[in-house]
Amino acid sequence: MEQLSVSELCGYINAVLTSDPVVSDVWVYGEVSNCKRHSSGHWYLTLKEADARIDAVIWRSTALRLSYLPQDGMAILGHGKVELYNGRLQIYLDFITPAGEGLLQAQYERLKAQLEAEGLTERKRPLPLFPQRIGIVTSPTGAALQDMLNVLRRRFPLAEVIIAPALVQGEDAAPSIVEALYELFDFEPDVIIVARGGGSIEDLWAFNEEIVARAVFASPVPVVTGVGHETDTTIVDFVADLRAPTPSAAAELVTPDLVTLRDELISHVGLLHGLFQGRLQLLRSELGQQQQQLLRHNPQMRLHQAHEQVNAQQQQLQRTIQRMLEMARLKVQVAERSLVALNPERTLARGYAVVLHNDRSLTNTSHVAVGDTINIQLHQGQLQATITELRD
Repeated sequence: MEQLSVSELCGYINAVLTSDPVVSDVWVYGEVSNCKRHSSGHWYLTLKEADARIDAVIWRSTALRLSYLPQDGMAILGHGKVELYNGRLQIYLDFITPAGEGLLQAQYERLKAQLEAEGLTERKRPLPLFPQRIGIVTSPTGAALQDMLNVLRRRFPLAEVIIAPALVQGEDAAPSIVEALYELFDFEPDVIIVARGGGSIEDLWAFNEEIVARAVFASPVPVVTGVGHETDTTIVDFVADLRAPTPSAAAELVTPDLVTLRDELISHVGLLHGLFQGRLQLLRSELGQQQQQLLRHNPQMRLHQAHEQVNAQQQQLQRTIQRMLEMARLKVQVAERSLVALNPERTLARGYAVVLHNDRSLTNTSHVAVGDTINIQLHQGQLQATITELRD
């Protein structure tokens, strides 16, 4: 018989517990007692019923993302795993909710909180404007498929539609949806629709499974969900890039409307035509200005302009010289008349004479004396005389 130490026995029991699929992933009902929050942020409590109890721990990291915290006397439904600690069984809780909400709702809230904590609900990629290839994951026999195909043919018949059939209800639905998604990935669609018609929470439960949510998040292209009716919200709706209220609405969201596109195109063509005409007119005006500038800077034109300027200046110079010559001629004529008027010969011709003494004109008797010799210049000839008498 094998003998084990206490620590070996505890280790063996703990190994059995952690490998057991039931106690390593278990939901448990119970009433909270001895609930305490440690200064570290961890919560320690006991879950009990009439004849049984188990210690429970909520780590600080878990408590921070819980929307619901325990209190003494509260009946809760908790999820976690059972392990052995210091020889005592403990359940480490990663999610709790009021016991009255039911197991399915509790599982839903736990998975939603877990995916939010991992950031899987934050990615929202834009949809392609003009998808060339659209993938659809849904039941091949459901009315939802025909509704979507009708919408796609009406709105955007240019797109190729690839259908990946899958079970959408029952125990095998979740792995079937995952398989269909990964098959679609190989066809490289531009966008994927995951859809099914309405139903109860049990009917739609495959779309609340973790493997489906992670497969949707793994999609290399945007995913639009259209699961159930407008009031139905599943886990994949949070992980998808866009949620549509119905399958038909999902088909509308992933496609443009050709009629609307045509009207917008006509409007844009008119706008572009107006812009083109305005731009053309502006270019014509700028071209005219450039032509004028080229003409002004053309060498032949500049030579012609210089030649014209030289001719104009030459004519102006000729006119100026002519005026100067005319003015000089007038001045000469005036000077000639003045010279003629002042010529002593003319005065002598009228009978006047010029008296010279020592070759200088004599104008006053005080400049000579009796006995001086003077010369008298007549119009014709000269006289020489001696002064015999002076009179004032």
